[in-house]
Amino acid sequence: METEKVKCLIIGSGPAGYTAAIYAGRANLSPVLYEGLQPGGQLTTTTDVENFPGYPEGISGPQLMEDLRAQASRFGADIRFGIATETDLSASPYKVIIDGEKQIETETLIIATGATAKYLGLEDEKKYAGMGVSACATCDGFFYRKKVVAVVGGGDTACEEAIYLAGLASKVYLIVRKPYLRASKIMQERVLKHEKIEVLFEHNTVGLFGENGVEGAHVVKRMGEPDEERYDIAIDGFFLAIGHKPNSDIFKPWVRTDEVGYILTEGNSPRTGIPGVFAAGDVADPHYRQAITAAGSGCKAAIEAERYLSEKGLV
Repeated sequence: METEKVKCLIIGSGPAGYTAAIYAGRANLSPVLYEGLQPGGQLTTTTDVENFPGYPEGISGPQLMEDLRAQASRFGADIRFGIATETDLSASPYKVIIDGEKQIETETLIIATGATAKYLGLEDEKKYAGMGVSACATCDGFFYRKKVVAVVGGGDTACEEAIYLAGLASKVYLIVRKPYLRASKIMQERVLKHEKIEVLFEHNTVGLFGENGVEGAHVVKRMGEPDEERYDIAIDGFFLAIGHKPNSDIFKPWVRTDEVGYILTEGNSPRTGIPGVFAAGDVADPHYRQAITAAGSGCKAAIEAERYLSEKGLV
């Protein structure tokens, strides 16, 4: 197998990965970045980004990622297509297999593989992606001011998103599969008391409809029961809040993760506990999941990588 030795390897290409590449490039670390399955990360599926600083008129998700990528290239980052398929972080230099056929040996590793939103698996979710279907209320809620939206989920995240959206939308349906909410007591109380939120217990969404975007959802109450009821609700936006899956599987034998799979870092730093291995962005962030926080953590990871290499006399 072909082997290549590098000083700084970045896996992932969202705001965290590209920002790490910008900082690592400017520090003369000659970073190599592999973009993974979805070059640009989750933001490439977002139409408009209005809350990233520096773009007063907003910017499309794909364009923002293209700008970050171009900036990383300008400072010498070697950006490549490829997927990390296997890792060995037992000893330095760390080994990462790309596409099952090439081995990279690296002195420092920045894991910025992100997290993937969980979907219901409906064809309509793909059909209306960026046209009314979203997995991030904080990112896209602004576009639904004074409109009607639905949130799917029954946990704390779903309740938080429903309350956030209720501050913008005229009405929020919370579609819950079970006959109860799994959220904490305080979140349940806030949702159930909120005048703009209507909770649809024991409901499943089976489809979406609309001409140029989401205009409604096909829902089923008490699916499979003798008193099953099928009907439509009119909505302008459909928000998934049934969790995210961190893309951390190939690193789990070596780094510590929580029960969901988010990589655990030391304090407020990107350090994983393995010297020279850092985690940035959504793969290590179950709380904020924003482009700007991911970019900030990518900056931290690159600064830490530079300090680590400097202490070892490798830069």
